Amino acid sequence: MAENVTLARPYAEAVFALARDAGALASWGELLERLAAVAADAQVSECLGDPRFAAAQLSQLLLESSGVQASVQQANFVRVLVEAERAQVLSEISEVFGQLRDAHQGVKDAVVTSAFPLDDAALARLSADVEAHFKSKVRVTVQIDPDLIGGVRIAVGDEVIDASVRGKLAAMAAALQN
Repeated sequence: MAENVTLARPYAEAVFALARDAGALASWGELLERLAAVAADAQVSECLGDPRFAAAQLSQLLLESSGVQASVQQANFVRVLVEAERAQVLSEISEVFGQLRDAHQGVKDAVVTSAFPLDDAALARLSADVEAHFKSKVRVTVQIDPDLIGGVRIAVGDEVIDASVRGKLAAMAAALQN
């Protein structure tokens, strides 16, 4: 997997620079996500590895299957990927592109783990608090873990805010042992 990311990174960085300069981050992001989904299909993946298909045929297959009306630059990018036999790493290219786009736009991913499901109002308040704390936009993903007993645990990158009952009990136990 790390090898695929290494192969994908230069393509993702190049297409990110191109998309950023053209003000087309959204359209490139959508195209890459759809191409990654198409390339992940077992039948398409088999075709991509079959030397009997010409690069032009494979490029056309990917573009038409994506359902996106690709620009000339986007079609050329797909053709370059197919000719370089890198279409198999489209998933990683899309992922790295997304990371670069998020960093450029100042968006961070936050994983909120809660003991109980959060209603929309509570999630909105929590999202606003997390955005204020980290001084950036956040994309919140909620996970349920009944072992937390109560409260929430928020992870943004390497930073973790543990406001769960389990976390507080663990901190109290550690303090008592010292």
